[in-house]
Amino acid sequence: MEHGINWPAIVAAAIAGFAFGAAYYMTLGRRWMAAAGKSEAECKAAGMAGPMIVSAVAQLVVALMLSGLLAHLKIPGVRGGLLTGASVWFGFSVTVIAVNYAWQRAKPMLTVIDGGHWLGVLLIQGAILGAMGS
Repeated sequence: MEHGINWPAIVAAAIAGFAFGAAYYMTLGRRWMAAAGKSEAECKAAGMAGPMIVSAVAQLVVALMLSGLLAHLKIPGVRGGLLTGASVWFGFSVTVIAVNYAWQRAKPMLTVIDGGHWLGVLLIQGAILGAMGS
């Protein structure tokens, strides 16, 4: 997109990232709970509404920022979106997750699981934004 914000691409990328996260954590839920030191009862008692809202808003923000980065740097296409998503993940996402979890003395598997989630999100969002002309 030459000028402005491509909201359809951003919303599509955010929805796809959110859907990926749902499928990812449904698949790895038990492993994530073990790595986080939480029981299923604890997770259910805490409720899911708040984290789901935060996740949805965060997906929109990530898609908006990734779109802006792709547009500002004039990075075209799906390949460019994938490479940029992977670079953002390696340079920012997984490094921040690793530092935070290291200081929290979290199990390394938590970094692997959550880092894998954000790699998937950024690759999916990058591909969609690249395909739709961020």
